[in-house]
Amino acid sequence: MGDLLLIRHGETEWSATGRHTGRTDLPLTPAGEAEARTLAPYFADHSFSFVLTSPLRRARHTAELAGLHGAVSDDDLCEWDYGGYEGLTTAHVQETRPDWSLWRDGVPPHPDGRPGESAEDVGRRADRVLARITPLLAAGEPDGVVVAHAHLLRVLTARYLGLPPADGRLFRLTTGTVGRLSTEHGLPVIAGWNQRPLPRT
Repeated sequence: MGDLLLIRHGETEWSATGRHTGRTDLPLTPAGEAEARTLAPYFADHSFSFVLTSPLRRARHTAELAGLHGAVSDDDLCEWDYGGYEGLTTAHVQETRPDWSLWRDGVPPHPDGRPGESAEDVGRRADRVLARITPLLAAGEPDGVVVAHAHLLRVLTARYLGLPPADGRLFRLTTGTVGRLSTEHGLPVIAGWNQRPLPRT
């Protein structure tokens, strides 16, 4: 069975300061572009059965700079919709809700009427992605690649492992890194996490 490589997009202005960035379509910072370019050695001279990316430009641009051309956009790979907490940091939210946890408590509606999402909502999107790609990996095709966002990829990892969506909280994922989901003796495992290519000597 092929492995599934997960790439979190490079740094944005909001990710650098810990602001929840769901559907706000921010570009990469120069540092984020540099992070994405350093990923190219991971993928050079390899073919993949599929490359999927979030439709948001920070993910699409990361794929391009990493040398992953021809990526297909998938709306189910959008980041968690943070509703009324879009653009806020956890510390800011906890000024009025000291015990708040995104994973447990979800978010309030956005002023424009969007309800936001719970962990279970994001889990349903992750399940749809896995249902589409698992047959390709199981058929012995080459590895596949998904380029998306921290919270979405953490939920997708939990669901790949058969865990509840909220257990994505266990898998911290930094910008511009690669994770590898694999199998061992027929069971799903994490084979790599928060990886960066070694510098060339």
